[in-house]
Amino acid sequence: MAPRNVAVMGATGSIGTSTLDVIGRHPERFRAAVLVANRDTAGLAALCERFRPDLAIVADPAMEADLARRLAAAGVRCDVASGADAVTAAAAGPLCDTVVAAIVGAAGLDSTLAAARAGKRLLLANKESIVMAGELLLEALRLGGGDLIPVDSEHNAIFQCLPGGRPELRRAGVRRLILTASGGPFRGRTRADLGTITPDQACAHPKWSMGRKISVDSATLMNKGLEVIEAHHLFAAPVDTIEVVVHPQSLVHSMVDYVDGSVLAQLGNPDMRTAIACALAYPERIEAGVAPLDLATHARLDFERPDTDTFRCLALAFAALREGGDATAVLNAANEVAVEAFLAGSLPFLGIAEVVERVLEELPAKPVVDVQTLVGRDEQARRTAREVLHRAYC
Repeated sequence: MAPRNVAVMGATGSIGTSTLDVIGRHPERFRAAVLVANRDTAGLAALCERFRPDLAIVADPAMEADLARRLAAAGVRCDVASGADAVTAAAAGPLCDTVVAAIVGAAGLDSTLAAARAGKRLLLANKESIVMAGELLLEALRLGGGDLIPVDSEHNAIFQCLPGGRPELRRAGVRRLILTASGGPFRGRTRADLGTITPDQACAHPKWSMGRKISVDSATLMNKGLEVIEAHHLFAAPVDTIEVVVHPQSLVHSMVDYVDGSVLAQLGNPDMRTAIACALAYPERIEAGVAPLDLATHARLDFERPDTDTFRCLALAFAALREGGDATAVLNAANEVAVEAFLAGSLPFLGIAEVVERVLEELPAKPVVDVQTLVGRDEQARRTAREVLHRAYC
């Protein structure tokens, strides 16, 4: 059987490198045919030297010449391209049958939608795409006829605990989807404790190795809020059937509660390669390089309810989901601007939730019509967030 040709969107990030680690373990099953990075030409060239793709793309056009020079110096012969249009075209193009959507933030939306429309097997790690445009993504999948398999550890866990991956929940006898959260680096702290938090402290996650933006989202619990929205769309789950429970050991990745009282959980060491291997090889199982889980050494599993008074971003995500329309896209855009400001040192940690809440108040939800309208609202929400920042913190 010919190997699956994989496009890794965000190849130099944490999901991308974990994906390529799994691919490298199974060269007879998978081939990295397209590799995409944002600006890290050195990292991308090193990956190209190892995996020899057909196409390498750098999202920033200003970096294309540098990438071409590095590849030539390494003796790597592959096509080189740059820019958002090239990324989108590659996601839908003939070089790949599988797309790993791991570009962080709203920048990953167009290529994710293109892969769905083209009928690819879509391994979704870019939660912002479905948070912004869940209805549009699901319609694109329906039209394209491809598969969507979530790579986020929580959603992949639910996928594994459901019969057939993504069934109709009521017919499957599902009562609740229970997403687990590590609680981030500040679990147990009060609002008074969080007034002087620095970006480095927020990015020091106790269990997972992630990029800085996602690490901050984990610290505010916005990451879990985005995952609630994602679960709603992925599994057609009413908002009131989705719950979040804090589980600091990060060994139970999520659970499904059935009407007969059974609760199925997916457990494993906190390593993204498990979910990635599951998604790449589904419905088969393959070795992922992850150590076996030794429950005896961990001794205990703790669970507690999230503190949404202290970590208000989770409550804001639930509120945006209940409001409907494009409120979740507004939430996501405002959060991206606020996190960027926090990482730059111009916004306090607690200000992230305050900026998001003010933007949601100033921009009431509108119906989702099409991608162009949604992109316009995304831009409006970002402008509004910057205005809020300027008024309140400058």
